[in-house]
Amino acid sequence: MAYREHIKKGFSKLLKEEKLKLIANYFENPGEVVKLLKSYWHSDSKQQELFDEFSENTITNFFIPYGISPNVTINGKNYIVPMVIEESSVVAAASAAAKFWGERGGFHAEVIDVRKVGQVHFGWSGDKAKLQELFPQIKERLLADTAGMTEKMVKRGGGILNMELLDFTDQIEDYYQIRVQFNTCDSMGANFINSALEQFGHSLQDFFAEQKDLPEELRKVEIIMTILSNNTPDCRVKVWVECPVKKMEGIDEHLSGAEYAKKFKKAVDIAHIDPYRATTHNKGIYNGIDAVVIATGNDFRAVEAAGHTYASRNGRYESLSSVTLDNDIFRFELEVPMALGTVGGLTSLHPLAKKSLELLGNPTASELMMVAATMGLANNFSAVRSLTTKGIQAGHMKMHLNNILNQLQATEEEKRKAREYFKDKTVSFDGVEKYLNSLKDK
Repeated sequence: MAYREHIKKGFSKLLKEEKLKLIANYFENPGEVVKLLKSYWHSDSKQQELFDEFSENTITNFFIPYGISPNVTINGKNYIVPMVIEESSVVAAASAAAKFWGERGGFHAEVIDVRKVGQVHFGWSGDKAKLQELFPQIKERLLADTAGMTEKMVKRGGGILNMELLDFTDQIEDYYQIRVQFNTCDSMGANFINSALEQFGHSLQDFFAEQKDLPEELRKVEIIMTILSNNTPDCRVKVWVECPVKKMEGIDEHLSGAEYAKKFKKAVDIAHIDPYRATTHNKGIYNGIDAVVIATGNDFRAVEAAGHTYASRNGRYESLSSVTLDNDIFRFELEVPMALGTVGGLTSLHPLAKKSLELLGNPTASELMMVAATMGLANNFSAVRSLTTKGIQAGHMKMHLNNILNQLQATEEEKRKAREYFKDKTVSFDGVEKYLNSLKDK
């Protein structure tokens, strides 16, 4: 079989074993590839069937480390936080920050709001004023037609909160939008929102078809699309730490606590004016947030997309965290949009997602928002602390040493000697490779 030859139609209809063997033929050693990929199948066939149904065309599982950050104090409550991430030092950084701030009052957090947004994008060629006049009736019709599907959510304290008509005809001909705000309680709510919006689309078309006083050409509405938005500026959480600047003593042996607090603030301020720095700064925040979001079966892509949009709310991309120094009090704060769920979806299906939530004490969606944001601030603090003192690479490369040793296929004895040798030395790939070669020469 020629390398990268087109796969014939019908791949999705093949059995899993057939897909696996077909894909293996794209490698130099098909037999070894089949053996490798099968080694990552779950030993329990029922569990594997469950994993296979999470996605399409699955041939194996891809493992990512599941770590723990213990003793994270948020609003006076202790949490053991699960984190799923492959990047070296993220869990260690979060744990170090949790310990540091645990001795200074812990993290403080609050959920600002939980409103999520859905949109009905439609086209109508009639008079704008007429559409505005009809909108109260349209709104009433849409709510009535979705009452059955929103009933249970309303009983839980959620449902449809608000609905507004937006006119975009100055930018796209005949284009309007109905923007809807939802409260989905402890579920992330994507399916609930999208189902309601699709019904809105049908109901909007039916409504206009029934308007006999309108010319026939105006009784037609083009439903362009109906979909939730991952931009959730009104589903937002704030987390912060604070202490007197004198309690920052010792972070930098060359600076007093007050001097170091000013240096730390300056580093964060730079991320507010320079998008190049802000991008890396915010990536460090999402190291912590994503790890919790993934561990609990939530959608980290949606969470990140909302965060990056929010970071651009002032017309330029900037830091999501900020520092204030007032009356000798250091305050480090993070405010981010975050739509999470603790019921439904993968949170209820993935065995480890369920256990993650259990480990966290079966939190509400709002509580989970606070936990995830806290780990974002924790990682951000550790990163900026490292950058403004000994540098980021010292700690990161120490954690990365094991990966380098594994890449170089070091023996267990060589690993032991290398860890001892690099205790007080800078770790680099070339340096480790040279050291292993020196052992072999001896």
